[in-house]
Amino acid sequence: MPQAPLLTLNNGNTIPAVGFGTYPMKDQEVETAVKAALLTGYRLIDTAASYENEPGVGNALQASEIKRKDIFLSTKLRGAEQGYDKARHALDASLQRLNVEYVDLYLIHWPLPAQDLYVESWKAMIAAQKEGKIRSIGVSNFQEAHLERLIQETGVTPAVNQIELHVDFPQTSMLAVNKRLGILTQGWTPLGKGLMDNPTLVRLSEKHNRSPGQIMLRWATQLPAIPLPKSGNPDRMRANLEIFDFTLDADDLAAIAKLDSNNRLGGNPDTYEEF
Repeated sequence: MPQAPLLTLNNGNTIPAVGFGTYPMKDQEVETAVKAALLTGYRLIDTAASYENEPGVGNALQASEIKRKDIFLSTKLRGAEQGYDKARHALDASLQRLNVEYVDLYLIHWPLPAQDLYVESWKAMIAAQKEGKIRSIGVSNFQEAHLERLIQETGVTPAVNQIELHVDFPQTSMLAVNKRLGILTQGWTPLGKGLMDNPTLVRLSEKHNRSPGQIMLRWATQLPAIPLPKSGNPDRMRANLEIFDFTLDADDLAAIAKLDSNNRLGGNPDTYEEF
């Protein structure tokens, strides 16, 4: 079966170069999908408290014959549970819902600067990591100022920053920030919206004998970033993993760069409020 190569985080832990996203799947749907994803070869599973599907993800992990140590499980702290004490309790609740003793990666889902609790939440995560409840700690949707403040006030750099990332919103400046700080980038919504018929991507898919989706995912891995595609279709799951046996050349990447239209599909992290 296909499997993604491993990348090394800034704390020495390793993480698969492609993950399986689970939003907005619920309950039985997510359990079925994660079971299929694990059988297909995925070893990075991404969920969040706000997705309200952690029990289904946990059920799929329990049903799998794959050892827990061979699965990289990631979940996220929701906005309503930010703050030191709340974040501590929220992590314990996620572990219980997932039916695991630890998660490989725990992320602050959004910075929510109006609440101004992300530093206190980060301190709680640092403590939980020392206790062994989390292997790596990171953030999601953080901008440069948020990252700099975390590092300045705690001395601990996030291992990961998961951001919206697709060919028409390539986040060039944030990729550079993450790289400068030694933070690995993950990309949510890596296939964007309405891009499968884009003429540039169709041309490249014909050139490489791949689907437009595979072209976009390979582009993400070459940035480098970890894309988190989601699908309930086992054939598409497999295709989304089978992207490491070809390479986009400089001309391909230059053509894709022209697709940048600053087309943000999700919230702006400086103003977005998530509870």
